Amino acid sequence: MMNLNLLFIVTSALWVLSELVLLVTKRSRNRGAESADSGSQRTLWLAITLSITVGYFAAANRLLPLPGSVHVWRIAGLVLIMAGLAVRWTAIMTLKEFFTVDVAIATGQRLIDRGIYRRVRHPAYTGMLLSFLGLGLAFGDALSVVIILIPITLAVLHRVRIEEAALNEALGPVYANYAQRTRRLIPFLFKV
Repeated sequence: MMNLNLLFIVTSALWVLSELVLLVTKRSRNRGAESADSGSQRTLWLAITLSITVGYFAAANRLLPLPGSVHVWRIAGLVLIMAGLAVRWTAIMTLKEFFTVDVAIATGQRLIDRGIYRRVRHPAYTGMLLSFLGLGLAFGDALSVVIILIPITLAVLHRVRIEEAALNEALGPVYANYAQRTRRLIPFLFKV
């Protein structure tokens, strides 16, 4: 069996690489879309960078280790990272040309409410948060989980508010009706 630490490093590297590819190829200015980002992309990346850095140092110093075997937490974390990436990429592939890394409304923007979007309005963020939960667990430290999840979740929720305002403005009642019948991030659980 592949060394667990090596698998963690390879998975993390592929995750970062996939986000860098998105950052380069899926900007609104490359897609004929008008940005409505209001700096939320910068805020999100800042929250991610700082949270992961501080979370890593908390784990390295074993400030609040999770109970049990660190190997079990590493495996659980890897499973969640991969599941989160699968959800995120499914969402991105479903949106196709309407996906951008910055909040933007494309010319001819229309509502996508099929597949994973049938129940959740922002599944790409759901996948992202699931992966970050996995990262915190893979570090094997409860404080790392909190340090990683809280700021990133707050940044995602800020970004979601900006994105939903832009979609409401662009799509009007069509988006408002969609928002009434779907969940924001977690299917079957939270309406808002």
